[in-house]
This record gives sequence, structure tokens and C-alpha cells, in this order.
Amino acid sequence: MSTHHVFSIILSSTLMLAGCNRLDHLGRPPTFSPVETENPEHAAMLSPGIPLYTAAPQRNGDEASLWDAGQKSLLGDRRAEKRGDILTVVIEIDDKAEISNSTQRSRDGSENLSIPSLFGVPQRVQSDLPEGASLADAVSLSSSGESAGKGSVRRNEKLTLRIAATVTNVMPNGVLIIEGQQEVRVNFELRELLVEGFVRPEDISRGNEITYDKIASARISYGGRGQITDVQQPRYGQQVTDIILPF
Repeated sequence: MSTHHVFSIILSSTLMLAGCNRLDHLGRPPTFSPVETENPEHAAMLSPGIPLYTAAPQRNGDEASLWDAGQKSLLGDRRAEKRGDILTVVIEIDDKAEISNSTQRSRDGSENLSIPSLFGVPQRVQSDLPEGASLADAVSLSSSGESAGKGSVRRNEKLTLRIAATVTNVMPNGVLIIEGQQEVRVNFELRELLVEGFVRPEDISRGNEITYDKIASARISYGGRGQITDVQQPRYGQQVTDIILPF
């Protein structure tokens, strides 16, 4: 089988799989992603975790205490701290950026070389030259160049979201690894929100919330799939053409 046939088969298979992705919501709302029972979040919730405090010793019937260090107590710290705990990630992005620059450059140059007399050679050669030709100005060059450029970048992004994330692991230095997924379907459009990253326990608020700017190596994805998204995206053939064509 030639290389051309192999490439054609791979390209055809890719396009078929891409088409099947869109057939999922042909004439109906897009289906939710199945809840995986072996993803990192589910595995973390099944883990018992390591207890961070010892149970209080039992007291006699005539003794009572208004304070309990447990998370379930009235004044206990309910912030996420171990594998399997859940916390809320607050995403409030309001970024604005504007960059503008312009350049302009021009250059003029000229060179002129004359040989009116060189041991009498021009005068001797002059008679053999065609009519109108002369060695008075042997070489004359001139050049000029001009270039100008102008560019500007303007971005304005605003996003406000809240999502529950699960502590999937705890690193040796105490940093928490979190991961969260959320899907919301409205009519024929499914919105997907994904977040993951590293969190310091001390950055989590008393309300068990953390803002996105305190998540290291944050990966936040907000997109979707459905009929509206299909219309807004260029076709796969056009995307391949844009990558291959150099002009």
C-alpha cells in the first residue's frame, strides 16, 4: 500500500469520526458526557483519606464540651483539606488589553562614477562606441526605499462562573490537586466547563471557596457543543486547507 493511500485512509477516518461527533445532536439536543466511575474525581471520593486529627477522648456523662475540632462541628473548619473533599472555584475574569505600535522607515542613496580621462583611453574608445554612447558617466546608480507598518491588538474578555471541584490528590508539601467538570444543557446547546490546577490550603476561604487567580497551573475550559457551535465553526476541510496552504 502506497503512502498516498495510507494518508487518504487516515484523513477519511478522521473526517468520519468528526462527522459522527456532530451526528450525536442531529435533530435532538446533544447528549451529556457519561459519568465515568474511574475518573480521578470518583477515585478520590472513594479514598478514605488520611485523618488530620485524632478523635476527642470520650468523657463521662457529667462532663460536656462546647468545642469540637471536627469538620462537622458547629465552629469546625469545613475547608477542603484531603483527598475527596469538594470546594467551590470562583472564576471572575475581566481582562482588558490594548497594544498599538507603528513604524516608518525611508532611505535614499545614489552613486555616480565618471571617467572623463584615463590615460586617454576614453577618448580612443569613444570613436568606436555607438552613437549616443559615452564614457563620460561610466556608472550611475540610484536607489530609494520606504516601508511603513502599523499594528494594534485589542482584547476584552469577561467571564463569571462558579464550579465545584474535587481534591483528587495531596502532594507531599500539602498542595492540593483539584479537578472539576460541569455540563449545562439549554435547548440544543450543551455548555461544558472544566477546571484543574494546584491549590494551597491556606488560600481557600472560610466559605470553602477559592478564586481562579490563586490556582497554580490553572487549566480552565469553557466551551460547548451543539447546533449553534457547529454553525460558528469552520468546516474540517477548510481548517485543513488553512493549515496546509502557505498563502
